Amino acid sequence: MRDHRRLIEELYLGNAIRTPQIIEAFRDIDRAHFVPENVKDEVYNDIPLPIGEEQTISQPSTVAFMLELLEPQRGEKILDIGSGSGWTTALLCHIVGEEGSVLGLERLERLADFGKANLAKMDFGPHCRIEKASNALGVPGETFDRILVSASSDMVPEELFDQLNTGGVLVIPIGEVIYRFEKLSDGQIAQQAYPGFRFVPLIYNERPQ
Repeated sequence: MRDHRRLIEELYLGNAIRTPQIIEAFRDIDRAHFVPENVKDEVYNDIPLPIGEEQTISQPSTVAFMLELLEPQRGEKILDIGSGSGWTTALLCHIVGEEGSVLGLERLERLADFGKANLAKMDFGPHCRIEKASNALGVPGETFDRILVSASSDMVPEELFDQLNTGGVLVIPIGEVIYRFEKLSDGQIAQQAYPGFRFVPLIYNERPQ
């Protein structure tokens, strides 16, 4: 029977996880704590799984790929949009440590409650939390060192660039392409694109005019 250790070995051998702090987070944060009971038999397979509300928890290799692009560091302030069942939020909380902070945002109230309950199992403390998202995208007026979006937008989210600190990184799927955006010292945005992925759609009401 497949188990957590086998999944992590496969991600490591497949070069999906390479950075020490990301490898450690995957080892310590078991995906089984973040899925409904009816799919736990599949939790250690490298596949997306349903978590209710027509949403999914992404497959581990995709989460690993996005975290490697994000390059989260200890002590950083991170925003996790589309936190779902809370797994990515927990992985990020592990990486930033008590010196940092992670805010997970989930648009669907039932999933936000599910994610909060799952995150509470990890006992990270007040520096890590999940909240129900507002109608706006992200947290207008605040800035972050890293922003991770785990659902697919249909447009480049210009408003999230305003929420990035200089040198900050945004990783987000747009259509079937994962983009890595970096805010440079002159305010310009550098981007890299990685096609070939599928995500559930990003839900938010307020869009830039």
